[in-house]
Amino acid sequence: MSQPADTTGEAAGLSRRSVEIIVAACLIGLAAVVLYDSHGRGAGWDNGPQNGFFPARVGWIFLAASLYLLWKSFRSPRETFVTWWQLGQVARVLAPLILFVALIGPLGLYLAAAIFIVAFMAVIGAARWWSILLAAIIIPLACFWIFELQFRVPLPKGPLEAALGY
Repeated sequence: MSQPADTTGEAAGLSRRSVEIIVAACLIGLAAVVLYDSHGRGAGWDNGPQNGFFPARVGWIFLAASLYLLWKSFRSPRETFVTWWQLGQVARVLAPLILFVALIGPLGLYLAAAIFIVAFMAVIGAARWWSILLAAIIIPLACFWIFELQFRVPLPKGPLEAALGY
């Protein structure tokens, strides 16, 4: 699928400034969590450094760097970071992956992998139905044989494996 032609000269999408502001805000939040936790553990010096002394110092440096990043992001020029079309392409890849991770708990790794392969190959690959079905059966079975039977590494299982006695 090709990107649509741009007639305005500047593609519509997320600006670099807004992405940098969001990242800086997330980093500031992370620095606040580090500082809160390190001060809760004791960030002072009482006959030696307390548990949170060094993490607090790192947290303050992290906070200063994040604030600098936020300040710098407000001064950056308006330019497109990612177009909406490109973001849609990322979502096409990310959606089946999120579905896969969400299904591992209730269905087990192997059945979730089969569903992931079907969704990914159908949405992204636009492969033939028989090749999708073949891959969705062979790959999880091969992984089961390798990890469970040969290496004896237990991976998350669901109701299907329980019904089959594993």
